[in-house]
Order: sequence, then structure tokens, then C-alpha cells
Amino acid sequence: MPARTLAAVSREIVACERCPRLRAHCAAVAREKRRAYRDETYWGRPVPGFGDPHARLVLVGLAPGAHGANRTGRMFTGDSSGDWLYEALHRTGFASLPTSVARDDGQRLTDCWISAAARCAPPDNRPTPVELMHCRPFLAQELTLLRRARVVLVLGRIGFEAWLKASGWWERLPARERPRFAHGAEHTMPDGLVLLASFHPSRQNTQTGRLTREMWHRVFERAREVLERGPR
Repeated sequence: MPARTLAAVSREIVACERCPRLRAHCAAVAREKRRAYRDETYWGRPVPGFGDPHARLVLVGLAPGAHGANRTGRMFTGDSSGDWLYEALHRTGFASLPTSVARDDGQRLTDCWISAAARCAPPDNRPTPVELMHCRPFLAQELTLLRRARVVLVLGRIGFEAWLKASGWWERLPARERPRFAHGAEHTMPDGLVLLASFHPSRQNTQTGRLTREMWHRVFERAREVLERGPR
């Protein structure tokens, strides 16, 4: 039976053992640790969504970072991708703080919920298709329960496809009519929801200049514009 609350979905996520490869990897990372965090206790479990249950903006990322969310237990918290994300969320009025470093740091999201395609940190940041399928029901349940959502911002191609499949649009739309991923792409879905896309703020993208601060900020500014003024 689908969970009836976001809190119930979160509990199911944390308890999940569907993917042995991912659970083994997360446990190994939590045990071995990175030298800079050797005195910390890693979360080491699947990471639930985070944010405002009444959010109109939903973000869908790829997966927890091995030494980020897998360490801290909160989405996009404790690594460079999170530094980029929360700075942009704070800049556009969705986050109370410009950084997110730990579950107890006082960070609060307003009108925003952060989710992901996969809830366990995968080796080399590459979840398999089967692992993504195992995680999909969690995202689908969150989307059902986030009834006020008007804008979805997906980070990266995997997050983009995960949202299309979890929301049901992948099956409902013919292949030629499905939205295509590109940084800055904007699609208004048949039900009126606005889908925005961005490159993921991974170091591979930010340190090579593929994703600049200006490009990144513009996507969040557009999300705010849609919420305040409506789509184009």
C-alpha cells in the first residue's frame, strides 16, 4: 500500500534493503570514511527527501554523495554539490541558510522539497537501471503526496528520466512527445506543471565550466518566476 504521509515514505526509504550492491557500498564507505571525516559517524543508510511538505517546487537529483548525504543523512548536504544547491536556494528565497552541512544545522526549506532518483550512494555515482527502478516507487509516492507542486526542477539526465517515469508521463506520452533533456529546458506538461532542467552541480560540471554560476542561478530564478507569475 502507498504511504499516506511524507514522513511514512521517509521511514520506508531509510529502512530499504532492496539493492544489496548499494547497501554494501554505503556501509563500506561509512565504515572506512574519508580522512577529513574520520571522527564523524556516517549515516550510511538510504537518504529520505527533505523540505517543505507544502512545497510548490520539487527538485529531483541523482543520488546521495558518498561523503555528502551518505555521511550526513540529508539530501545535498556536506559536499560541493550541496554548496552550489543551497546557495542558489537561499539566493532565491527557498532556503533559510546558504549552506547545508549537517542535519542539525538549522537549515529550513520553504516552498521546496528535495528528492532524488536513487536514495543510496552508488559506486562511481552510477546506479544501475534495476537500482533506479527499485527506488522509483519512493519518488512516485512523494510526487503523489506533494499536492501543491507546480514546478519540478530536475538535475541531470538521470533525474530527468526518473521524474518522467515516477510521475507516469514516460508511459502516457508517446516517445516523440516526451520532453527532451537540456540545460535550461522548460516544458509545460499537459496537466499544467512546469518541468525545468539543469545540468547537475557535480564537480565534473562545475569545475570544467560546463555549468557556470550564471547558468545555475538563472534556472532557480526561472523557477521563482514561474511560481510568482506563471509559465510563459
